[in-house]
Amino acid sequence: MQPLAVIGNVNVDLILGPADPWPTPGTEIMVDYDELRVGGSAGNAALTWEGLGLDFQIAANVGNDQFGEWLRQGFGKRSERWPVAPVGTTLSVGITHPNGERTFFTTRGHIAALSWLDVITTLDTERLKGGTAILCGSFLTDGLVAQYDELFDWADANDIRIALDTGWPIDGWTEANRSTARGWLARCHIALFNEVETTRLANSVEPAEAAHRLKALMPSNAIVVVKRGPDGALAVGSDDKLVSVPAPLVQVADTIGAGDVFNAAFLAALANGQTLEASLAAGVRVASKAVSTIPRRYGEGPQTSPEEAP
Repeated sequence: MQPLAVIGNVNVDLILGPADPWPTPGTEIMVDYDELRVGGSAGNAALTWEGLGLDFQIAANVGNDQFGEWLRQGFGKRSERWPVAPVGTTLSVGITHPNGERTFFTTRGHIAALSWLDVITTLDTERLKGGTAILCGSFLTDGLVAQYDELFDWADANDIRIALDTGWPIDGWTEANRSTARGWLARCHIALFNEVETTRLANSVEPAEAAHRLKALMPSNAIVVVKRGPDGALAVGSDDKLVSVPAPLVQVADTIGAGDVFNAAFLAALANGQTLEASLAAGVRVASKAVSTIPRRYGEGPQTSPEEAP
């Protein structure tokens, strides 16, 4: 199996809910569920690989408080070289709604301080050669984003494919943000966006057409994946052919991080030599399992909980 790594935002998630209707300002409501867990796009992807029993590397940072230490403990030896930023740890409070959707309130915290130096001193480049690194949380990791060109040059020099999931920009898909993301795609080999992100980025209302438009911006052997939630996923591969897979019908419990889980399972299958269609199916299957189980599960066998993940 080809090596895997994830680079980006790891933070603390506090999940509460469901809340319906949204409370009136100045009031208080009681909810039935709460969970404190490792979060962030990079954190969710890493926990998926851990739950699937895979080997991987993760480059991230933490804040200089008790939450930062808690995050570091959650990843054991993999976090030994994570730097500590001189700020509080990023905390994201997710309020779930009865339909499975959620609203986030997130502090800027430590993730904006993550730098290219932090990444390169955390990862074992030799061990990652010939593999894939997924780059997450682009619009949240300001320090690293300013040095993306150095990261892309490093990847090219070491035969490392970059998979990109930018996440949703805080100020939306403005023309400036679209232009920036398109520039990143020119240096990436795999794009992993949800349906709305894909169509906004490509200025197209139809997901398949949008995927083709984004692929035209990327290297000739690139793959563009569109995550469609309950409608499954589609992709345009290196041969420019469209592949699509459905999603199983499940009772949704918690959709937080579903796209990150998909990313990890898809890339793992691809790294294991599976076809594009089989890799899409693996991503959909594992994500569907994750969003329908509490505590979260990623497969049929014994699972490692987020709190115990080494």
